[in-house]
Amino acid sequence: MSCPICETRKERRFCPAVHGRICAVCCGEQREVTLDCPGDCPYLQQARQREKRDINEVPQEDLFPQVEVRERFLYEREPLIVGLTYGLVKAARADRRIADRDAIAAVTALARSYQTLVNSGLVVGDATPNVAQQAITAELERMVAEYRQVEQQHLGAATLKNSEVLEALVFVARMGQAQTSGRPLSRAFLDFLFARFPQKDAAVVPAAGGEDRRIIL
Repeated sequence: MSCPICETRKERRFCPAVHGRICAVCCGEQREVTLDCPGDCPYLQQARQREKRDINEVPQEDLFPQVEVRERFLYEREPLIVGLTYGLVKAARADRRIADRDAIAAVTALARSYQTLVNSGLVVGDATPNVAQQAITAELERMVAEYRQVEQQHLGAATLKNSEVLEALVFVARMGQAQTSGRPLSRAFLDFLFARFPQKDAAVVPAAGGEDRRIIL
């Protein structure tokens, strides 16, 4: 039988996205482009191992080259980064339509807002009409607010600076750009995060400054 997509080549492999068999060429060309591929598809997993995105293809402004992400910062504010990535996971699990590009766009937009806040003191809101990105942004902002609230409760003051929030967001944005395939329907970045948060309901991580203080996200 011929492939139902191209209608010319012979079908060769089962595609869970179309619930039928398609040819290898259409699988390669339409994977995460027009085909909404589930993360457990073996052909998708094989492709992710072979096809590594060239980070140089990403526009430099989306990588925030002027923002330095310090190694010490990653250690000291690891709970914040864990909270932000868990916020992405939570939003994506609540809406299966969310793809890497939604998550990365939301993180990037929020990072730009914090960059403006740090550099000029101006508060610039996210005006995107994309509902999915709005939901992601709200989840990220809630994580930052909860982090500060827990700091206030346990330390007597919120020590997290806006510049540190910017640094964390830039780190997550760069991680997303490195993990995604760049295809329109790619969820390589989100699947990468899903694997690190197997439980859907909660993530408990140690707060910076001592093992006795814990942030529950």
